[in-house]
Amino acid sequence: MSGHSKWANIKNRKAKVDEKRGRLFTKIGREIIIAARMGGGDPEGNPRLKAAIARAKEVNMPNDNIQRAIMRGTGELEGVTYEEMVYEGYGPGGVAMLLNIATDNRNRTASEIRYIFSRGGGNLGESGCVAWMFNPKGVISVEVPAGEAREELILQAIEAGAEDVDDSDAEVLEIKTAPADLDQVKDALQGAGAVISSAEVEMVPQTTVSIEDPETAARVMRLVDRLEDHDDVQAVYTNADIPAAIMEQLDI
Repeated sequence: MSGHSKWANIKNRKAKVDEKRGRLFTKIGREIIIAARMGGGDPEGNPRLKAAIARAKEVNMPNDNIQRAIMRGTGELEGVTYEEMVYEGYGPGGVAMLLNIATDNRNRTASEIRYIFSRGGGNLGESGCVAWMFNPKGVISVEVPAGEAREELILQAIEAGAEDVDDSDAEVLEIKTAPADLDQVKDALQGAGAVISSAEVEMVPQTTVSIEDPETAARVMRLVDRLEDHDDVQAVYTNADIPAAIMEQLDI
């Protein structure tokens, strides 16, 4: 899963979601296990677990899988214990990269992620080298209606507590909120009939690095893909800003 929702939208348009569904189930399953372990198995009293279950349902993860993951987290079923970490580094073009990790073997994961960075023209950095560039934000992607409905949706998002609305994309509105306000803004938009394609807390860059060179853009995208393909990587966030015209040229 990647970093900011523009990455997710690009991936949806490239029809890669179904192709990676098994891996996606694995990642969401780990998130459910960790959330249940930390906050208990009742989603109504555990916001992180509630969000993870909602995400699982969005990708049609079977209910049996969800329940088994909860039971592993609460200790009702035996299972692997995962440790959460954040890895930081740089990709091609000086792009900052922040990775959420869930692993049962930190030494193996560190070695493998370092190799992926090196192979992709980047480098795994020290703790704190790029984390300061990112802030947690609720990010909601909404399919864009036409005409007056679009403007009405933007106003409703702001009235519900949104901090920012990016309407530069013709197909998707990207709405940012404070993490604590994500659910209330999402609920308000759904109540207004909005079609929400994703809603989750992400690490959003304070500033971005514009990648105007197609070759560099392709290298950045390939590195993101390779990192996301690793089972222990829960999410990849970057501060890359690749213009749409260049994205359309890429065959990743």
